[in-house]
Amino acid sequence: MATMKDIARLAGVSTSTVSHVINKSRFVSEEISERVNKAAQDLNYAPSALARSLKINRTKTIGMLVTTSTNPFFGEVVKGVERSCYHKGYNLILCNTEGDNERMRESINTLLQKRVDGLILMCSSLEGERIDVFEKYPDIPVVVMDWGPMLFTSDKIQDNSLRGGYMAAKHLVDAGHKHIGCITGPLVKHQAQMRYEGYKRALNEAGLEFNPNWIIESDFECEGGYESFNKMCDKGTLPEAIFVCNDMMAMGVIHAANERGIRIPDDLSIIGYDDIHIAKFMTPALTTVHQPKYRLGKAAVEALLNKLDGGETEPQVVQLEPTLVERKTVKRM
Repeated sequence: MATMKDIARLAGVSTSTVSHVINKSRFVSEEISERVNKAAQDLNYAPSALARSLKINRTKTIGMLVTTSTNPFFGEVVKGVERSCYHKGYNLILCNTEGDNERMRESINTLLQKRVDGLILMCSSLEGERIDVFEKYPDIPVVVMDWGPMLFTSDKIQDNSLRGGYMAAKHLVDAGHKHIGCITGPLVKHQAQMRYEGYKRALNEAGLEFNPNWIIESDFECEGGYESFNKMCDKGTLPEAIFVCNDMMAMGVIHAANERGIRIPDDLSIIGYDDIHIAKFMTPALTTVHQPKYRLGKAAVEALLNKLDGGETEPQVVQLEPTLVERKTVKRM
């Protein structure tokens, strides 16, 4: 592999001149620059990323951990992270935790040993966890996305799930529904709890009853939505409308309803949460609450780079606001 010394020998200049031309660190005449660049091209020279990272004490690499899930929500957020990294001249190393705490800790260790400049964590299993390894790397900035209380120092990027849950249930109330159920995510998770609290706030505000048979805790997966709807059916009379706390579960609910001959929205109105890309292609197209997934990813990268560039030192919380997307699964009474 060619070195700067080889280029200097071929171009008839000093090694420091080659360095200035390649790194654009000082003005060099056009004639000499052309000779150096021609020599580098002839020798198939490729700058050493490792050597440069040691010199500037940056690897220009960000590590990201995500919980593996069939939910496209995660992929859409990762897309925002990856594209933002690309535009900022950074590489992204992505690790899946498979929901395994031990694998999560090993992945964090591996990324830190590879000298990533910062970490983005999007793992539900982190909630309430203390990660001791961060104490060994106090200068590595960490951004946590979308999850609840953490026992380590980090910036936090999240959507306003309380407001989103309220918006979803309020939309059903405004459509004239008076009997409204809810299929929640795992209520030990902060975001699931906040969406449920928003649902309760909207019903309380409207003076509507809570029927315990119409409130089912689930798991944010298609199968969970499918099983939860069948469980609700087995308990007796169905509500007029259901707030399903993410789009994946809403897909399962619609499938289960179709199997039972229940028409959406004629017999039952459904509203989801997340606005994943395929939501508008469901039949009927899903009314849902839009999470700004791309902006979540972009905000995480910006918060991390702000820390790296010596910006705000205290942990920051960036909250992005959800919006309602009306489609075809809510009937106006």
